[in-house]
Amino acid sequence: MRIESNLTNHFLIAMPGLQDPNFYRTVTYICEHNDQGAMGIVINRPMSIQLGEILGQMEIPAKPGAVNQRVFVGGPVQVDRGFVLHPSERHWDSTLEITPEISVTTSRDILEAMAADEGPNLSLIALGYAGWGGQQLEDEMAANAWLSGPADLDIIFRRPAKERWEAAARLLGVDLNLMSGDAGHA
Repeated sequence: MRIESNLTNHFLIAMPGLQDPNFYRTVTYICEHNDQGAMGIVINRPMSIQLGEILGQMEIPAKPGAVNQRVFVGGPVQVDRGFVLHPSERHWDSTLEITPEISVTTSRDILEAMAADEGPNLSLIALGYAGWGGQQLEDEMAANAWLSGPADLDIIFRRPAKERWEAAARLLGVDLNLMSGDAGHA
């Protein structure tokens, strides 16, 4: 079964039966999806580190109030690379505008602005990303590994991380607690 759709600016919501430890009960925001594959940021896996630790490692001086933001595991690919999801109000050296409302930036200057308390009002900082090769995501969708639906900025930036998986599914009218993680056999 071939699924023909562009999932850019959509959530990928892991089905309860998806046991891959990288994606178990995750919500991934899809930044780009085309014939070559897809790239996204997992938005509900907070790490035990905060922005201040990253700024310290990068030797970026920071104002005290700018260091307490939680950092997320963005996915299993390039886990040493940082990504900042933020509203599209401002662009930095390496910003990809996903929609007029949301962008992702990978350059040092956004972290310097955040350290000076001059960065975006809303942001999600992640290390690593989730990636799929051409047709891989479509195949996983056909195998019912994922639900997908339009992204919601409130869920990305304002909802507590532990609530994002169920909240994203609720946007589609799905209660994940009523779904079994077991595959059915006839």
